[in-house]
Amino acid sequence: MTIPELRTRKAELLKALESVASSADLEAFKLAHLVRKGSIATLFDDLKTVPKEVKPEAGKLLNELRTAVEEKFKEIEITLASSQKPKSRQLDLTMPARPITVTEPGHKHPLATTLDEMVEIFVNMGFDVAYGPEIEDDEHNFGKLNFAPDHPARDMQDTFFVKPNSDWTPGSKEKPVLLRTHTSPVQVRLMEAGNLPIRAVMPGRVYRNEAISARSAACFYQLEGLVIDKGVSMADLKGMLLSFAQQFYGADSKIRLRPSYFPFTEPSVEVDVSCYICGGKGCRICKHTGWLEVLGAGMVHPNVLRDCGIDPEIYTGYAFGMGIDRTALMRYGVGDIRLFAENDYRFLRQF
Repeated sequence: MTIPELRTRKAELLKALESVASSADLEAFKLAHLVRKGSIATLFDDLKTVPKEVKPEAGKLLNELRTAVEEKFKEIEITLASSQKPKSRQLDLTMPARPITVTEPGHKHPLATTLDEMVEIFVNMGFDVAYGPEIEDDEHNFGKLNFAPDHPARDMQDTFFVKPNSDWTPGSKEKPVLLRTHTSPVQVRLMEAGNLPIRAVMPGRVYRNEAISARSAACFYQLEGLVIDKGVSMADLKGMLLSFAQQFYGADSKIRLRPSYFPFTEPSVEVDVSCYICGGKGCRICKHTGWLEVLGAGMVHPNVLRDCGIDPEIYTGYAFGMGIDRTALMRYGVGDIRLFAENDYRFLRQF
């Protein structure tokens, strides 16, 4: 192998690449010259037979040959790939659309079905339906609901703040703006309006800064209710909840009230309903207790009434709230709350 032979070989290989016209030809060239046992690799093997005084120059030429061939190969490969891309079709926008064949009709999402059934029951019991903004101020979401200024719910780790104010103190003009953590601000707005008596439910989305898991979500649906009138008592609340449970969960349903605490109600209770899966005998869904926790409720705190411009000496009321996602989770026996939001057709078509 001499210096002139290397220069000639380089020119031959580059010329051969110039004549490549297809991907098949390019692949054949690669197999003949650029693989481990190709002709260029053989030239490197033959370098050991070159005289010592010529070897440095021969080695340099051989490296230049390989680099030039590889660069030319890559250039032609890109050119061939771009030339073989399918050309975009010319669309005639004046043509009529193809008819759509519906093989399976659409239907409501299981959460929408659950929420609509609940709302219908309350409407039939004489409740109005009220809505409010999902972006709220601190005063409506916390302040007028008797939350203390240092309540944990006001922390960044529990609430999504749109416009946080780390220097905020009660009474300051600049108020934090946040994604509502419950639909209770709608209750506040109804009470502020002063159109008494009030008998309404408030469905809608709420947001909590929580870790997403099989049992909890950062965005979910709630249904809350509020009744304000003269002479409203805890007995009225219990009777209404029993009527709802028997219409929604089954005519044989029973309820029980357990003492609890919420800043905006006093007294406050957690409400359980007898398990509709096992009839109260105990099963996996009710954790073998025979009861399912379904909502929180209580008598509206006098401070809330007073802050909303209602005299607690004249009017009393009750409030309640429940999560729609968890209700649907138990009702349909679904094991993971995230399935409701993943939009998986295989899951949704079961409903």
